[in-house]
Amino acid sequence: MLERTLGQARMLGCMPAAALSLSIGQVAERTGLSVHALRFYEREGIFAAPVRRGPGGRRVYSEWDMDWLAVCTRLRASGMPLTAIRRYAGLVRAGAGNEEERLALLRRHQEHVTAQIGELTACLELISFKVRLYEDRVAAGAADPLWSPPARPENAGQAGERQPGASSRLS
Repeated sequence: MLERTLGQARMLGCMPAAALSLSIGQVAERTGLSVHALRFYEREGIFAAPVRRGPGGRRVYSEWDMDWLAVCTRLRASGMPLTAIRRYAGLVRAGAGNEEERLALLRRHQEHVTAQIGELTACLELISFKVRLYEDRVAAGAADPLWSPPARPENAGQAGERQPGASSRLS
């Protein structure tokens, strides 16, 4: 928790990032991103600052870069498209003066995530209901129509057609 808070403070410019020089392999190991993904992010303009190069042209990442990647991976995990992350990175690169545009971009994504949470909450409610139902049946040792679809008469129509009077209760 403290590490996350410190990282967020550095991202907000409230404290300087400690000097740190990491290779692309070290960053991949620490972030869980592949070397290929890191190169892709750089090529696609996802980094908010140019990735420095060390002797021999090798990429050298700072703690600030690591913190930025943490923000980007959270945004991506929450469903933000790479185009929006690229736009956000571009605004950050541009510096002060575009905070309202950054805010608007983040608010749009916040609304999207809030809607996703609502949909997932409804899904979880259904799943939780089904789990309780099955737990009760298993505990009671009762196997009733919950365990299988309703039996179909031999002269039933094509697969997938609902028969008149068939139960609509889903297992």
